[in-house]
Amino acid sequence: MFLNSTVFSHPPYFLLIGIPGLEKEQFWIAFPFCIMYAIAVLGNITLLLIIKAETSLHEPMYLFLAMLAFTDLVLSTSTLPKMLGIFWLGSGEIGFLSCLVQLFFIHTFSSVESGMLMAMALDRYIAICCPLRHSSILSVPVVVALGTLVLVRGVLLVSPFCFLLHRMPFCQHHVIAHSYCEHMAVVRLACGDTRVNVIYGLFVAFIVTGYDVILISVSYTVILRVIMRRSSTQARLKAFGTCTSHVCVILAFYVPGLFTFLTHRFGQSIPLHVHIIVANLYLLVPPMLNPIVYGVRTKKVWDRVVLLFQRKGI
Repeated sequence: MFLNSTVFSHPPYFLLIGIPGLEKEQFWIAFPFCIMYAIAVLGNITLLLIIKAETSLHEPMYLFLAMLAFTDLVLSTSTLPKMLGIFWLGSGEIGFLSCLVQLFFIHTFSSVESGMLMAMALDRYIAICCPLRHSSILSVPVVVALGTLVLVRGVLLVSPFCFLLHRMPFCQHHVIAHSYCEHMAVVRLACGDTRVNVIYGLFVAFIVTGYDVILISVSYTVILRVIMRRSSTQARLKAFGTCTSHVCVILAFYVPGLFTFLTHRFGQSIPLHVHIIVANLYLLVPPMLNPIVYGVRTKKVWDRVVLLFQRKGI
């Protein structure tokens, strides 16, 4: 009896319905999503190839940028192909284990992305506030160790999501009102006690986002204070412009993520299709913007891009 209840506690598959309330319109909504994904893939792969090929870019800032580009590729690719299949082909079925795998990659690499943005803010802080000690503080081994630590943090914190969900009974509830397998969207289908899942989800969100946002805020606050003390107006404007663009990208990642997190728990009055569209953009906009803001607007990277096109005769 126990074995039977365990075997049948999980549905064989879940059904992702895409954007609830916009089932007819989502065919056309998929086109801008596809364009954003194509830009994200092209931009991040180009960034990775340039950083790998140019030894002069093997510095902390660009190594963190390469890690961020890889994270963006994993994050967007773990959702967009399936999402486009739902929007264009009506292929919403996803196996139970496949759903948990997708959930694991989405939440793990969202955590990694947050950690990379924090590490890059720390790098900018050291480069501007302690320029003479930058290379000694952030050596290549330290950068690799930080990247590894951020990845391990994501894996260790997100893995319990999957283990907890795997042990939950679902009573054959299998329709997910979402475009991808998001933790709380799956938890809502469980027919057992989900308090542990909800409390642990809150704990992870506050630990990861809270810690990273505090460090990012402190880093850029100190950076801006140092910038404003500089005598050269041109230098201040240039540094301020760079920091502003970085902060905009950071906000593009955290604001939709915070909106999605709070809506799942407290935003019952917000239309479901608005929530799902913002959740989709949360996994698309940052991967598209990061290579543009951190890559194209960085002179060394842009010079290599121009040189590459000149060699190709484009």
